[in-house]
Amino acid sequence: MHNPPVAPRTSLFKKYFLALFAAVVVPLAIAGGSEAWFGYHDRRETLNDLLEAEARSAASKIQDFMDGIRDQLGWTVQLPWSDSADDRRRLDALRLLRQVPAVMSLSLVDAAGKERLFVSRIGLNRVEDGDDHSNDPAVRGARSDRVWYGPVKFLDGSEPFMTIAVAGNRSAVGVAVAEINLKFIWDVISAIRVGQTGEAFVLDQLGRLVAHPDISLVLRADEAATRPLQALWAAIITRPGEAVTGPDLSGKMVLAAMAPIPGVDWSVVVKQPVAEAFGPIYAALWRTAALLVAGAVLAALLAYWLTRRIVGPIRLLELGVARIGAGHFDHRISLATGDELERLASRFNEMAGELAVSQERSERISRLRRFLAPQVAELVDRTGDDSVLDGRRVEVVVVFCDLRGFTPFSAQSEPETVMAVLGEYYHALESVVSAHGATLLSFSGDGAMVLVNAPVACPDPALRAVNMARDMQMSVQRLLVGWRAQGHRLGFGVGLAMGLATVGRIGSEGRLDYAAIGNVTNLASRLCSSAEDSEILIDRVAAGAVGTNAPLVELDARVLKGFDQPVPVFAVVIGVGQ
Repeated sequence: MHNPPVAPRTSLFKKYFLALFAAVVVPLAIAGGSEAWFGYHDRRETLNDLLEAEARSAASKIQDFMDGIRDQLGWTVQLPWSDSADDRRRLDALRLLRQVPAVMSLSLVDAAGKERLFVSRIGLNRVEDGDDHSNDPAVRGARSDRVWYGPVKFLDGSEPFMTIAVAGNRSAVGVAVAEINLKFIWDVISAIRVGQTGEAFVLDQLGRLVAHPDISLVLRADEAATRPLQALWAAIITRPGEAVTGPDLSGKMVLAAMAPIPGVDWSVVVKQPVAEAFGPIYAALWRTAALLVAGAVLAALLAYWLTRRIVGPIRLLELGVARIGAGHFDHRISLATGDELERLASRFNEMAGELAVSQERSERISRLRRFLAPQVAELVDRTGDDSVLDGRRVEVVVVFCDLRGFTPFSAQSEPETVMAVLGEYYHALESVVSAHGATLLSFSGDGAMVLVNAPVACPDPALRAVNMARDMQMSVQRLLVGWRAQGHRLGFGVGLAMGLATVGRIGSEGRLDYAAIGNVTNLASRLCSSAEDSEILIDRVAAGAVGTNAPLVELDARVLKGFDQPVPVFAVVIGVGQ
């Protein structure tokens, strides 16, 4: 029998979602769209009037700034000139520079066009110079229109300047010509705010940036960087009396309007980010969106409940794994969901237990390797018995060695050279000590202390120590050949002694070391100090234990520090029997 195809099923959630969307969301969307459309046009007209008013206000403030400079210059051309130098007029000029920081220099020209006084912040002052300025455009312009504003100039391609000339009420008083640093307009332009984040900037008749809240844009005089501002200015010119939209320096869309500044033939442009300007419209859209979201709240609550049932255990697993990964191997994840998540938590707990055991073993080996040969540390770890490290009295062979001439070498050499030599030296000693299964107790500067027959006993400790000392001498002597070729006067001596000593762990909870204490330690140290370069000195006990198994030469008894009687000394012959 042929079964008809099963029609695709739609979930109940999807059915009700579509029905609620059509019944609630669509009418709300239509109403919200209509409100946004009409609200946009209303807001656009309001913003156009507002920005126009802000632009005129900004132009008025900049005009007041320029008029203030003009009026101050007018005070310097009130009285006619006399034939001699006028100290009072010079004091007035200096006072002007102090009161008006924007004025960089001031030149006073008499009725005949002769310069009578020149004061400057950056140049030398001149009195009665007599240069003829009658044909200077600034002088002629001021005599014609009483006030003359020159074009904007950028000094060294950076700071904007312009010339202002003001003529007196009578021709006899002459003309005042001042160079104005336009960067001081920054105080005015930076104080202008349109809305919360809107700002203003000023362009001259050629479209060059004269003032901006970011003064570095003006000082750089980089037309490429300010091209977006010039594009806004050009767009406003083509649509006079209307605010235009365009990108600003940061690429954000802004709404801009412009007003002219009389006299100087500049334009001030005010701009406000579109996002801020149309904030009320956006707020209305957000309200509409909130109404749309409200229709899905019931479904969101159900999804939230189901998600909590799944995400909660997963988050607990995540936090537990993070703690285990951070080294808290005693942490256990507790889940009672009765499903796969609970089984996964059990697996993580088993893994944490195994990691704890592994970490404990690793730390134990690390502690043992601080004062044991690697093979001894591995042995203690495998057997799990560290009682060999407990304090006890045992016969040991103590070996001391150090470099000859190291103190003057370290005082005269660079730190990098000293550390490089020590690195090679330590590596050579560690290799030999490890090869002979001895215990390297410590490095101290250029010296080292090695213990044989403790903490783990070995057969023929004296012979093993002598063989180790010969290998140490040969290894270091090979290094000395290279060091001496570099001009380093160094040598190497070894001393060893055999006898009873107290050995064991010593220290505190935070720091443990393995140490040997007893007269044999002092004797080995003194023999090392007495040994010359390439020499190995041993005491009578060690020599007797070695017997004929190693070539020895008996030396004269030596007086050693800390010993009342001369001490019999033997030297190991290096290179014989190898």
